Amino acid sequence: MSTENIKTGPEQSIGGIPQLSLDCVIFGFHDSSLKVLLLKWKDIGEWSLPGGYIKQTESVDDAAIRVLKERTALDKIFLRQFYTFGKVKRYDNELIKKKLAHLVSDHIWLDRVVSVGYYALVDYEKVFPTPDRFTESCDWVDLDDVPELLFDHNEILTKALKALRLELSFQPIGLNLLPDKFTMPDMLRMYEAILDKKIDPRNFQKKILKTGIVIRLPEVKKGVAHKSPYLYKFDKKRYTEVLEEGGLFFV
Repeated sequence: MSTENIKTGPEQSIGGIPQLSLDCVIFGFHDSSLKVLLLKWKDIGEWSLPGGYIKQTESVDDAAIRVLKERTALDKIFLRQFYTFGKVKRYDNELIKKKLAHLVSDHIWLDRVVSVGYYALVDYEKVFPTPDRFTESCDWVDLDDVPELLFDHNEILTKALKALRLELSFQPIGLNLLPDKFTMPDMLRMYEAILDKKIDPRNFQKKILKTGIVIRLPEVKKGVAHKSPYLYKFDKKRYTEVLEEGGLFFV
């Protein structure tokens, strides 16, 4: 369930498909931390993931792209469908109704909603977080600081992170989470944040350079306390080739 899901009931769903929605886990990476984009509901100070109904006239993927653009202002986003949440009773409907009674009419609620889960990877610096009419803010939250979310969104977030970790070697994760120019320590910390474990830096750099997926630039990162590390960029063609050949099995 999501903020967009309950703007109208099934009889007023503006072309939406009753009882079918999607929820999006939008990951970003900044200051050595993996972050997730959350919506803060008006007047109650509680949070949820972005999401929405799927219109009769659009595919499920197109609906996800639309919702992501509304929340991030980005046109091209890497996203993956990772799970369908279809339990008959996914959360306490009555409790949610009471919490959101000041925003949502009682007759709007459906007894059951099936939700398709997507995770998205975005460049933190390019996102313009945008709330909807039911929420007062749309903010990045460190993964370690995520509070108790409305609906079953903590479960959705947990499954999204598990899916991301499982696909870490098969998807262009760095290409979508890191900025256009980055350092080798930046890339290392990204993988450590996703996996929630330490990685040997020397072996990591050696293995990354061996794959040929990055190109060292003739410039260094400025404003750092110690020796300035070189900046890199991805060789997109080589990155694609490596993934197609079997993936990045080094972490």
